[in-house]
Order: sequence, then C-alpha cells, then structure tokens
Amino acid sequence: MEITEKVAYLKGLAEGMELDTGKKEGKLLAAIIDVLEDIALELSDIQDAQEELGDGLDAVSDDLEDVEDLLYGEDEDEEEYELDDLGEDEECYATTCPTCEETIYFDESVLEDGEVVCPNCGEKLEFDLESLDEDGAEDEE
Repeated sequence: MEITEKVAYLKGLAEGMELDTGKKEGKLLAAIIDVLEDIALELSDIQDAQEELGDGLDAVSDDLEDVEDLLYGEDEDEEEYELDDLGEDEECYATTCPTCEETIYFDESVLEDGEVVCPNCGEKLEFDLESLDEDGAEDEE
C-alpha cells in the first residue's frame, strides 16, 4: 500500500467517524490529515522525479558505453593486438601499466620518446633508457 493510499484511508476513516471540525480535537485531526496528504503528494512527486533522473542516467550511461566502445574497441577483454601490422623489421615491446594493470604494446619509436600514455587509464609511463644503456655497457665489459 502506497503512502498516498494510506493517507486516503485515514481521511476516509476520519470522515466515517464524522469528526466534528468545530471542536478543537476535530480541527487538529483534520489539519494533521491534510498535512499528511500534502506530504504524501510531495513524496510521490519526488519519487517520480527520481525515477525520471534514473532513466536519464541510464540513457547517459548507455551513451557513454557506446563512446567507450568507439574509443577503446568493442570489448577490451577480447581485444587482440595484431603484431604483424608492425612490419618484420620493427620490434614490438610490451609493458604493464602499474595503475590499471593492462598490457600496453608499443614499437621502438615510442621507446625512443621515453614515455607512453596508457590508452586504458591515461597514466603516463616514462622509460629511462640511460640506465639500460649503462647496464648494457657493463655487460659488454
């Protein structure tokens, strides 16, 4: 039973009891019932507005999901990277993003730039090639 229905029931009981609104007690009960009716109607309006907002939020969420699909692919979990597209002479590198823990693939040109932006979360990953050069020089000696 909805609140508006309960208030209508109370109003019907009060009318059935034939309250004398000329007396103080009757006026008080009639005023309380009127306030309850106003509150019930306001609450009903708020619930309707909340439902509309929820529907709008669902629509925005669906639209955002469509945009994400366009930007990041249909399904990130099943996304396959075509390593053959890089060419035979180019090396392919991979690293794991420390923020979102997704694997990021890139070629040597990105490695030379010293940084890559994670396409999943936008985290900027930097590479220190100098330490690799120093380690390689020590290994050769």
